[in-house]
Amino acid sequence: MLPEAGMKIPAVTIRTKSEDGVEELETATYFAGRKIVMFAVPGAFTPTCSAKHLPNFLEHMDRLKAAGFDAIACLSINDAHVMKAWSDMNDAAGRIDMLADVRAEFSRALGITADFGDVLAERTQRSAFVVEDGTITHVFIEEPGIFEVSSAEHVLAAIA
Repeated sequence: MLPEAGMKIPAVTIRTKSEDGVEELETATYFAGRKIVMFAVPGAFTPTCSAKHLPNFLEHMDRLKAAGFDAIACLSINDAHVMKAWSDMNDAAGRIDMLADVRAEFSRALGITADFGDVLAERTQRSAFVVEDGTITHVFIEEPGIFEVSSAEHVLAAIA
């Protein structure tokens, strides 16, 4: 079942990586008491994710912050080391929180996994969410192979 507005963020453990190492992050705690825009990508270092999705959110960071977002997060079924390397390569460290869904538990609980075939296997569908104090208020899920509704511009227009 696809997520919809009004759904609570599922409580699972995901990972992040800092200079101090890999850390566990409880989703219920991370999303509590804040307004967060989270975009989800099929994979770090993949073509559309690297050329369009991540750069798009970096480009519109100031507008997102001005719109009241406390944080910007990127979710992917990758390990925390890969997510940190991708963040570092794109100058996103300290600007976008990289959420590594190593076992796909968070993505499955949200209902946003898809089979990307023999190259990527099970991955997170390209999407974006507005989450306020642990509750999803807006959902933007892309059709396969498309990058439109999960862009920062589309999110900003939808919440205006």
